[in-house]
Amino acid sequence: MITTPRLALITGSTSGIGLGIARALSEAGYRIVLNGVGSAESIQSAVTSVQSSSPYPVEFLGTDLTQPHAIETALGALIETLGPVSVLVNNAGAQHVAPISEFPVEAWDRLLALNLSAAFHTIRLALPGMIAQRFGRVINIASVHGLVASKDKSAYVASKHGLVGLTKAVALETAQLPITCNAICPGWTETPLIADQIRARADALGVEVTEGGRQLLMEKQPSLEFVTPEQLGALVCFLCTDAAKQLTGATIPVDGGWTAQ
Repeated sequence: MITTPRLALITGSTSGIGLGIARALSEAGYRIVLNGVGSAESIQSAVTSVQSSSPYPVEFLGTDLTQPHAIETALGALIETLGPVSVLVNNAGAQHVAPISEFPVEAWDRLLALNLSAAFHTIRLALPGMIAQRFGRVINIASVHGLVASKDKSAYVASKHGLVGLTKAVALETAQLPITCNAICPGWTETPLIADQIRARADALGVEVTEGGRQLLMEKQPSLEFVTPEQLGALVCFLCTDAAKQLTGATIPVDGGWTAQ
């Protein structure tokens, strides 16, 4: 456990991967700031879930990450009130599926703003505090689609490849400081979003949900097992330790062998 609580901000953390990471960091002794979208009830549920494992108040930063000015205002106020962000996990993201010729321009702009530009803004705003306190961990949750592509996902693939590139640039700029920056690239992960896709696939195939999940995994993920938010949370916690202080600029696939093919 950390004796003096360091502040961890996890974007996109009201459910799924982000919430799993927030819980893991809370259990490791960090003071948690959540961020994300959802109903008032779902947000309160996420806060309560993380609070159950933390002796420190859990905060919620409700700001629109597609708007640079809103990010600057909200993060500035957070740092002024609670102090520097020690661990920044950029997990917020969205998806839209369509061929390029039919891809809505507004969807492209929104995905690039949320999946890539938001990370640039949170990093640039958090770095001065990390430098001042001589500790920082930036962890960008990319995707296997930051390493490989799939059709009809042009904005998602472009933004996640960009996030991997941003990770490497930040790592080089902070290489001589006690700050690291890495990207985690999950494959199919057990989240509410993927559960909806599995049900839709099962219905379309006329099979049980379990078989729908297996069919999805067979397309890409050789392990035939979903990654879990808990596994990703444990990896994030490792990246925050002294054992990982020379691990920077890395892209870490957690994909059951997807990118080994």
